Amino acid sequence: MRQFEYSRASDTGEATRAAATAGARFIAGGTNLLDLMKLQVETPQKLVDISRLPLTEVEEVEGGLRIGALVPNSDLAAHPAIRRDYQVLSRALLAGASGQLRNKATTGGNLLQRTRCGYFYETSSACNKREPGSGCDGIGGFNRILAILGTSEHCIATHPSDMAVAMRALEAQVETLKSDGSTRQIGLGEFYRLPGDTPHLETVLEGGELITGIRLPAPPGGRHVYRKVRDRASYAFALVSVAAVVSMEGGAMRRVRLAFGGLGTMPWRDEGVERLLEGEVPSRALFEDAADALLSGARGYGENDFKLDLARRTLAAVLGEATRGEAQ
Repeated sequence: MRQFEYSRASDTGEATRAAATAGARFIAGGTNLLDLMKLQVETPQKLVDISRLPLTEVEEVEGGLRIGALVPNSDLAAHPAIRRDYQVLSRALLAGASGQLRNKATTGGNLLQRTRCGYFYETSSACNKREPGSGCDGIGGFNRILAILGTSEHCIATHPSDMAVAMRALEAQVETLKSDGSTRQIGLGEFYRLPGDTPHLETVLEGGELITGIRLPAPPGGRHVYRKVRDRASYAFALVSVAAVVSMEGGAMRRVRLAFGGLGTMPWRDEGVERLLEGEVPSRALFEDAADALLSGARGYGENDFKLDLARRTLAAVLGEATRGEAQ
């Protein structure tokens, strides 16, 4: 491991100022960053420890909920308000990693975790996300777990988070603090960047900008489903996952929110698919049309071609569960 400077921030302002210098990174739970440092995939010159900052509360605000950036994943999944009003989030969190990691991993850190693409981790491989301009060995290589949506000729790495998929379906907003003291609130759909020709830039965060919390809107009601298809029952990343929140009225789907993991280079949501479903009586034919719309721009890269069919079947199963057998 390379040498680096370490400091512990006493407040959020100190943290953002300390991390505004080149080569600095925040560290809280460290469940992903420390592994990357050991492999020298990431080599920060300075770590700013934010683990003692008072960002560990879950509180009701303006009809919704505000989640502090340092709330552990286990605590968030078990929180009464999450289990009661945002069940899809609790289920997604419990589908991620292991109990030990969930005890340590933070809400903000979960949003920022890096891809688990093997070529990103293997420093002898070409990876534009790790080393811009080096190429992408995932294209034409072993790409079974990699993305079929939102890809580019420079990167096909998937985003790994389960939590972020559920939060995308819940229309979460990310609250941040910059080193100059200004704040902003960013919708999760605008928070992440598509790879394009700059896959090393994964979010819109600026240097030293700190996630302080995540805001959820008023409870959406309806039926909440999170389904994760993976190679083994635990401690595995999604091949395909679907987060769904569906409200029914008069036998038709009044409101539909869907987000997908394991398919995209970011937590994926397609509002056109939601509009296609809303106001309609659930049916198998309708679910097929929704899958067609979702996958209209999808592309397999060989070993991950199976995700096209798997996504179709998983979406149909989730919509069937969310409408509780009302499909015709």
